[in-house]
Amino acid sequence: MLFKARSTPNYCVFLTDQDAVRSGGPLLSVLGFIVLPIIWSVPEALITAEMATTFPENSGYVAWVTAAFGPYWGFQEGFWSWISGVTDNAVYPVMLLTYLQEVVPVFKGGWERMAFLVGLNLLLTYLNYRGLHVVGNAAIAMTVITLAPFLIMTLLGLPHIKIANLIQVDLKTVKWFPFFNVMFCVSTLAGEVENPGKTFPRALAGAVAVVVAGYLFPLVVGLSYSAKAKDWDLGYFAVVGDQVGGRWLGWMVVIAAIVSQVGQFEAEMSTDSYLLHGMAERGFLPSVFAHKSRHGTPSLGIACSALGIIGMAGFNFLEIVELLNIVYCMSMLLEFAAFIWLRVKYPNLARPYKVPLPLWGCCLMLLPASLLLICLLAAPFIEGNTKVIAFTAGACVLSGGLYPLFQTARAKGWVAFRGTSPRQFREILYTMYTPQEGNTAMLVQHENDT
Repeated sequence: MLFKARSTPNYCVFLTDQDAVRSGGPLLSVLGFIVLPIIWSVPEALITAEMATTFPENSGYVAWVTAAFGPYWGFQEGFWSWISGVTDNAVYPVMLLTYLQEVVPVFKGGWERMAFLVGLNLLLTYLNYRGLHVVGNAAIAMTVITLAPFLIMTLLGLPHIKIANLIQVDLKTVKWFPFFNVMFCVSTLAGEVENPGKTFPRALAGAVAVVVAGYLFPLVVGLSYSAKAKDWDLGYFAVVGDQVGGRWLGWMVVIAAIVSQVGQFEAEMSTDSYLLHGMAERGFLPSVFAHKSRHGTPSLGIACSALGIIGMAGFNFLEIVELLNIVYCMSMLLEFAAFIWLRVKYPNLARPYKVPLPLWGCCLMLLPASLLLICLLAAPFIEGNTKVIAFTAGACVLSGGLYPLFQTARAKGWVAFRGTSPRQFREILYTMYTPQEGNTAMLVQHENDT
């Protein structure tokens, strides 16, 4: 299976660590990578495990929100998540090019830069088009290549840790919004996973542990060699590699950086394209989005995602992070609300995996994460960031307008849809569990519990 933790990118330790230190300084960065998994990564992993196994299909969180609040909000959830995912994916070709242009300066601007980005996007899109088995096997190799230099760096550097470097902080120089944006920076694949009730919780638990260790330990080692925030720019981990192990380790970090961009791109594109495919299967989008290629991949969803990524090629890393986080925050708040509401309204619903907490415990678990989301949503309005505000308004207007447009198109027969979008909780169950798919027993269990 291919797994991507949506809130904690597995492959880009050297990106978020460096920008976190530059924005917040050593102490806040270390504390952030310790505290954030507790208040964010673990709760998100737990609710993803519960909801993805309860609704094991490609529309993922769209099914959760639709079951809780109806098709209108289900569509908003899907569209916001897709916009956020495509915007997120636009950063990886840009970051790969940032490393390459240090060796090949011609890529720093002009038509050469755009031609490279378009060509790279098409190449990586083709890999995704070939199928999940290709992406999954490649992702395993990419993970090993990416983590290896940081494991070596950690083992060589731990004996030289300097605690004094780790506790430095200057609150007057902290750039709070960029710091939280960077720190903040799978459920759509549930239909492609065998036995998600066991597979998803295990994968989520392993992913959270690996990601936290992969971020924190190299950061501690790097800060022991340099605690100056101004030094921590893109590519600085290559310098740390030079200092810890020599030039060979620095080059390993550079290679890992390039490989990681490819891995993250493929994981994100799979997530985004299967989201559109799942929405078409549910009747939210025209049936053409449900078509699969001869490789079994959602071809139109992949094409739409690729076009969106190319459209973002002119932005830099931090600009893209600011744009994607605001829409992502809206979608996550909606998912949290759906999780709680389904616990309230359907407490006895058959859940292959259930978060081992009562309702009040779940609310308490999600409170810190929800407050963080609200703060990130408010930040661009407080700072007067017109670009982020305009992007958010555009996304909301577009998603709000597309739903009634598609409803009209369905009613007038302008385009073909697969039935009607589910309007009742019971319809969600029937579209997931059908006798033809051999899921009669599960359907009966759900019926009895609701």
